[in-house]
Amino acid sequence: MGLMKIDVLRIAKLANLPLSPEDTKKYKRQLLAILGYIDKLKNVKTDGITETSQVTGLENVTKSDKSAVSLPQEEALANSQQVKNGSFKVKAIF
Repeated sequence: MGLMKIDVLRIAKLANLPLSPEDTKKYKRQLLAILGYIDKLKNVKTDGITETSQVTGLENVTKSDKSAVSLPQEEALANSQQVKNGSFKVKAIF
């Protein structure tokens, strides 16, 4: 598995990281170590192992959607300073 200096510079550019020549050498060594570890993981036998998204047994608590009586539109807009076409009018936010 080879990693060229150009590969490190391309990754740095994607991450918007300016690299000095020393940084390039340092990150090349680190990326090679990471890629080596990933190669080791490819050799792990996972046949018969079920996929797991989390191991704690916790579940999201959700509330079911139910229709409920709401304020009439006129009442909801009654205290608004500005209304346009039956909606709240607010300043543009960019």
